[in-house]
Amino acid sequence: MNTTENSDNDWLFEITPKNKFFSLNLKEVWQYRDLLMLFVKRDVVTVYKQTVLGPLWYLIQPLFTSVTFTIIFNTVAGIKTGTIPPFLFNLAGIMVWNYFTACLSGTSDTFKANASIFGKVYFPRIITPLSVVISNLIKLGIQFLIFVAFYLYFYVKGAALSLNVFVLFFPFLVVLMGILGLGLGMLISSMVTKYRDLSYLISFGVQLLMYLSAVMYPMALIGQKMPDYAWLVQYNPLAYIIETTRYILLGVGTVSVWGLVYTVCITAIIFFAGLLVFNKTEKSFIDTV
Repeated sequence: MNTTENSDNDWLFEITPKNKFFSLNLKEVWQYRDLLMLFVKRDVVTVYKQTVLGPLWYLIQPLFTSVTFTIIFNTVAGIKTGTIPPFLFNLAGIMVWNYFTACLSGTSDTFKANASIFGKVYFPRIITPLSVVISNLIKLGIQFLIFVAFYLYFYVKGAALSLNVFVLFFPFLVVLMGILGLGLGMLISSMVTKYRDLSYLISFGVQLLMYLSAVMYPMALIGQKMPDYAWLVQYNPLAYIIETTRYILLGVGTVSVWGLVYTVCITAIIFFAGLLVFNKTEKSFIDTV
């Protein structure tokens, strides 16, 4: 029986070490798209699989948070939101902020949470944090429908609400928020493999970052009340995303072109830095995790 000389050397896929400075390798991610969708399904189903209320937590959390912010910051602290109902003002900011925090928290534990899988089978490691970002889009979509429902309610009640042409850029802001959360998450996940105590600082850091991201107040307010500390908010790219979101959805606040350009640049830098560190860490993390 005759066989060709090269038959043993014909492989469908060949796994080799990455030699590039950084590599996203979208072609390989596309080849493993079925696995990506499987991880997305896992992230959506397993989170609330054994809970009493299940997916209703997607609705309860932003609603209760919005009510709490309305009582504390708008009623007690007296923060004004102009003609916009305070509850709707807070709900718009919390909706986008929750997407960022879900992406950051879910991706910041990538190596430690998936060590058992990474040590047994090969697939592009970037798939796991990508699945978190995609699966949280479903959660964001549900919360956006709740926002639309309350928007229509307040509109019928006579609230001065207005949409503008910039609403078409809302998906761009969502993508920008997801990429920023992915980049920061990959950086933190890579560092957690060596410094475990960093994982305990994430929840505290996220809470602190929320107060510096103009989630519960207009950006202009911090400049009026605390001008010496306004730079902490003005140099925070998340604040521009949230402020722009409220402008295009509610017609309140302003859009800073400089702020959006700055946000895009910072997001790109953080993402590529996270990708570089992530690719470097995945080669040897199994020895330290």
